[in-house]
Amino acid sequence: MPRGVPFVKTLRANTLSALLLAGASALALALPALASDEHTPQALLEEPASAMVETVHALSLYDSPELPDNFAYFPHVNPAAPKGGTIVHTAVGSSFDSTNPFIIRGTPATGVSSNIYDTLMASNPNEPFSLYGLLAEGVRLDPEREWIEFDLRPEARFQDGEPVTAYDVVFTFDLLREEGSPFFASYYAGVSNVIAQSEHQVRFEFSDTTSRELPLIVAQLPILPRHYWEPRDFTSPTLAAHPGSGPYRIGEVDPGRRIVFERDENYWGKDLPVNIGRFNIDRVVYDYYRDRDIAWEAFKAGLVDFREDARAATWAIGYDFPAYREGLIKRITVPDVNPAMMQAFVFNLNKPQFQDPRVREALALTFDFPWLNTNIFYNAYQRTESYFQDSEMEAVGPPSEAELALLEPHREELLASHGSERLFTEPLPMDEPTALRERLRRALTLLRDAGYEVVDGTLIHGETGQPLRLEVLMYDAALERVVQPMLRNMARLGIETSMRIVDINQYLNRVRDYDYDIVISHYPQSNNPGNEQRDYWSSAAAKAPQSRNRMALAHPAVDDLIEHIISASNREELDTATKALDRVLRWGFYAIPHYYSGETRIAVWDKFGYPEPFPDYAMDLDAWWVDSDRAAELERRR
Repeated sequence: MPRGVPFVKTLRANTLSALLLAGASALALALPALASDEHTPQALLEEPASAMVETVHALSLYDSPELPDNFAYFPHVNPAAPKGGTIVHTAVGSSFDSTNPFIIRGTPATGVSSNIYDTLMASNPNEPFSLYGLLAEGVRLDPEREWIEFDLRPEARFQDGEPVTAYDVVFTFDLLREEGSPFFASYYAGVSNVIAQSEHQVRFEFSDTTSRELPLIVAQLPILPRHYWEPRDFTSPTLAAHPGSGPYRIGEVDPGRRIVFERDENYWGKDLPVNIGRFNIDRVVYDYYRDRDIAWEAFKAGLVDFREDARAATWAIGYDFPAYREGLIKRITVPDVNPAMMQAFVFNLNKPQFQDPRVREALALTFDFPWLNTNIFYNAYQRTESYFQDSEMEAVGPPSEAELALLEPHREELLASHGSERLFTEPLPMDEPTALRERLRRALTLLRDAGYEVVDGTLIHGETGQPLRLEVLMYDAALERVVQPMLRNMARLGIETSMRIVDINQYLNRVRDYDYDIVISHYPQSNNPGNEQRDYWSSAAAKAPQSRNRMALAHPAVDDLIEHIISASNREELDTATKALDRVLRWGFYAIPHYYSGETRIAVWDKFGYPEPFPDYAMDLDAWWVDSDRAAELERRR
């Protein structure tokens, strides 16, 4: 059936693998089933099960939403926040060539999906996992989680004045699944049908009724305009300022330099409770800089307003310049509430030199974190050890009986892939030497056990005669100071190493083709992980060109543990499954973990107002505003 068939359209989602939408969080849901057919349209009167489910205003994780159906605005916002002004961010990278962030081709501009598209429901930053109506004014969830229905707001409009309808929702789902980036197929794999039951009512039917997060995942679907995209080639990069339904529209597109989003004065949803006191700044600008050093100089010169400072040395000693000394710049630290993000050097397991876990473990020992922290990072960091660092989901100590119950069915496979029983018996964190000399001595022993010997200063495999050779691929020179000491340590063992820095477009193309030995990758986690784990670690994602499974990991035990995470019915089950997965990943030595600070460091030119304290679970930059008096004083003093 072609896209756009009117009134009722049924779509069947395939089970191809791929990734989760970047930035989507793992959620789960529980709602009561109460008898009411007050809001049920004629199309559903033949389905008594639907008529018996109450229409509610919000969805939440496990328990009930905190805010009542008549809440006026989110508690953290300033409902009287003034409108106006500009905020300028930096985007580091050579350029962009597309304003379509949903496809595999091209390099998308920063900020498009988060600024111009509304979703069915919006999250409350004061709650861990609760969603409230945005495009949808009401929602019904089947108690058995076989379906969810959304009642769309009749007043909802795209920026060109066309109404947002259930047909746009169905079209969007179909379009993303069939022509979008491959991760959508995996992310929405549990959806079997999407039906427009009337102009303003849409139903999602689920083949996967065990995933508690799936109803909330579909509630976060960004809705695209069918009338705009249907006659166009969605798969080709474009620089058009296409219409969305959100608070900002694309105002300026200048590839290689900037993209500008302008607040839509006629935004249909500006008076909704989820939007009051938010989206206050008139112009949101992303200026592109080729590297972080240039972006830093632009910030100091006042060309950029807002900066997340990820460089410890800069934060420690870099702010000794006139504007900061005169109080024109503020520094803010925001404690992290989610597990610390895993940033790591990731091995491409498609490469033959990384097949042996002893080789991977040896390479991991060459990363000298104590030296880096003392000599480069001003002791600002802690070593990351877990993929769920600083949370109840982190594996600590020996495996529990509950964890072993999940691991034992895969004992033979895990022994074959991991090369030892440590996964089943040894505690975490691992007992590793701290001194570099001892680390390198252990690494060399592991490499010899794996069949390597040093011949004329080069590590050679005894059977193949091939040297151990590897390259670290990067697009940004900022971490060169972290890479080079590790490569020097590897060279001391006789390993042939190199580092290659390429432009962002070449980097993306090589990553999509798994054309690398080692890359730096990131694995952010929420406090309730779910479907995104398929994109990070699953066998299906290992074959997808744009997944986050950069290690190309394909392991049946990992696949099984991911499904246990997704289907967990309570907190205890979730924690047990994540701990078991954490053990498999850590004892597999698939990556070399980096470090974390436990906080987000922000520097801003002092012209902004913002809610204090910050919300419990996100900073919510959308609730900031420009203080016109302070902005004018800044301009005068500059």
